[in-house]
Amino acid sequence: MDMMRKKPELLSPAGDMEKLKMAVAYGADAVYLAGTSFGMRSFAGNFSPEELPLAVAYAHDHGVRVHVTVNTMPRSGEVDALPAHLERLNDAGVDALILADLGAFTLAGKYAPRCERHISTQQSIANYACAQAWYDLGAKRVVLARELSMDEIREIRRRTSPELELETFCHGAMCVSYSGRCLLSNYMTGRDSNRGDCAQPCRWKYHLVEEKRPGQYFPVEEDKDGTYLLNARDLCMIEHIPELISAGVTSFKIEGRAKSAYYTAVVTNAYRCAIDGYLRAQDQTGYRPEPWILEELTRVSHREYCTGFYFDKPQ
Repeated sequence: MDMMRKKPELLSPAGDMEKLKMAVAYGADAVYLAGTSFGMRSFAGNFSPEELPLAVAYAHDHGVRVHVTVNTMPRSGEVDALPAHLERLNDAGVDALILADLGAFTLAGKYAPRCERHISTQQSIANYACAQAWYDLGAKRVVLARELSMDEIREIRRRTSPELELETFCHGAMCVSYSGRCLLSNYMTGRDSNRGDCAQPCRWKYHLVEEKRPGQYFPVEEDKDGTYLLNARDLCMIEHIPELISAGVTSFKIEGRAKSAYYTAVVTNAYRCAIDGYLRAQDQTGYRPEPWILEELTRVSHREYCTGFYFDKPQ
């Protein structure tokens, strides 16, 4: 089977049990979620140690894999709790761990030996040498940096071991910082984005203040809602499934663990129908999804859509 005929994995967010059930019902091949610690979305519902085995069992009963994020950058005191957490994930039957810290990666190999190890986008993997190095260390998959072009992904695929799986984001919010390595939240609120507690100040509405006129706020308006100076557009690659597959992408990842169950259902269903339509198409290279699929994606809450860094630099 050549690359153009391979079926990619559709990986959907599961912020809590309701969202997991929606992802499963609407066609996800795998879901990614977090326990109550060591995940980059501490404000999502997440899963307690008691809930996690139930979530894994539900997904597995429906033929869906479970990936768990352990992708914060923990401090030494926090690392002490990591072996027990990894053992719980291993015992729960989790299929893969999404890791960013090299120490956590090493501990996962020891304390969660039954789980595949995937490297988080937090590692900013942007070249074939880095991707191959993680594979050589024992990683099954790398989640590539969001800042890569389609041509750069092709080059990574061409120059790495074919057994190494490549995962990329296909839909959802884009971080205004480089692969999520942002200190703005920590600086402004004391909440550390690299430890799962981002307050998302890039989404806030800002005004200018002139130093000799304190208390007077001057808007910098672009439209009736004002200006969001750091607010990135949302990613949407549903019209470019052939290009993603031909570039060698193994898994299409939908962002949005903090979004609603409705969002999870609609977006998962849209990409499921688009991917299946592509696989059935006679002319796969020229395939584009049916208009109703594109319209569905306009019904969920979203910022203006774009194609991220895949074809050119975002405007």
